[in-house]
Amino acid sequence: MEHPDKTVAADHDLHIEAYHFQGLSQPFPLHFHAHYVLGLAERGTRCLSCKRQEATLHPGELLLLNPGDSHACTQCGDEPLDYRSVNIPIETMLDLSMELTGSRTLPVFSAAVIGDQEIACQFRAFHELLLNGASRFAKEESLFLLMANLTERYAQFQPAALPECRTEVEHACAYMDRHFMERITLDQLCRRVGLSKSTLLRSFTQARGITPYRYLETVRVSAAKALLEQGVPPLEAAMRTGFSDQSHFTNHFTSFIGLPPGLYRDILQGRGKGEQHGLST
Repeated sequence: MEHPDKTVAADHDLHIEAYHFQGLSQPFPLHFHAHYVLGLAERGTRCLSCKRQEATLHPGELLLLNPGDSHACTQCGDEPLDYRSVNIPIETMLDLSMELTGSRTLPVFSAAVIGDQEIACQFRAFHELLLNGASRFAKEESLFLLMANLTERYAQFQPAALPECRTEVEHACAYMDRHFMERITLDQLCRRVGLSKSTLLRSFTQARGITPYRYLETVRVSAAKALLEQGVPPLEAAMRTGFSDQSHFTNHFTSFIGLPPGLYRDILQGRGKGEQHGLST
């Protein structure tokens, strides 16, 4: 049985994360992220369900996921997956778009899987810079050239419009940011911001691209990541970030990050900023 190699690099210059999985056979259930995911399959084939459409990701093809795109994937055939990916937060993408278009707009990728050899080569080169700790100049240049070609060919831009009830939505976010370690209910959140459940859910999803509950889970996972990087045991991290139990925590953490919390801690604890971290399992 083949065991996967898993490498993670948190780049604090560009505010993105890079992942490199080799020999991965793990299926991923239906979930979505609050950030963009750009990925490249190098070996193995994945059967992908994205936005209620079926696709197949072959070696040499790129995966393009917008924030909020619901997706799931399983291994196709016997060969495990070798896969590179980067996670780009919305705020980072808005800054990139400002440089590329002159306005804070968000790219929307219509196709989840594309075959483009030139961009695949650009992506692989950029990913290697992240893993190898290249200079900020080299990384930024590579990122802008990659995103310029990628968005020109495969994306449309939409303004980051001011949403309905934006003040209430921001208050809801601020409350969850401060109290994520506590038990929070939808009733409680609605009372805090003075909106009905339907109005809050509609306005929040329009503004953030995710539901309030998913936002809360994202905040909790982000806080748990910081604790795990300090060497805190997974059970303690779960309790300190508002998860009801370790099983609930492990399921959510793995669906967000692609690694179980214990392995993530083993990879990253005690390392410096921007370094590459890897572990064979």
